[in-house]
Amino acid sequence: MEFEIRILDFIQGMRTPLGDWFMPLVSSLGNTGIIWIVLALVLLAVPKTRKAGAVLAAALSWDVVLCDGILKHLFARVRPCDINTSIQLLISRPWDYSFPSGHTAASFASVTALYFSGRRRLWKAALLLACVIAFSRLYLYVHFPTDILGGIAVGLTAGYAGYKTVERISLLRREKSH
Repeated sequence: MEFEIRILDFIQGMRTPLGDWFMPLVSSLGNTGIIWIVLALVLLAVPKTRKAGAVLAAALSWDVVLCDGILKHLFARVRPCDINTSIQLLISRPWDYSFPSGHTAASFASVTALYFSGRRRLWKAALLLACVIAFSRLYLYVHFPTDILGGIAVGLTAGYAGYKTVERISLLRREKSH
């Protein structure tokens, strides 16, 4: 954990007024997965992208169960801002546990869902946003680097599970209609 604190302290040395404005803003896009939920709703509303929206919605559902429902409570890891209280937070202190990063998990679940849905341009843009959101959590001193790595792993798993869930439901529907 000491090594991770050193990484976070190094990132703190990179803080700038622009970063102090931008990072809370970009991090807020991941609050409760709102940017990804809105994207899922938009995709669901358009017939051409409805399946991608369903995969994204399923991925986010898997993410909530895995990340918030199981893993955060299982690991119950304190946040770095609770260990090093000398850092002035730019956002309100999150109330839940640190591992895995929920912002990162939801973001990478979305990227993975879009990738498996074949939404080439969209998943690449989502990947860029997911990386910035993940980095913002380090910049804001509310997650350890391993929280981010754990969030990526959970997100990849949830995204793939969302894809497989929609594929399975589609297969069952086709079998039922025959």
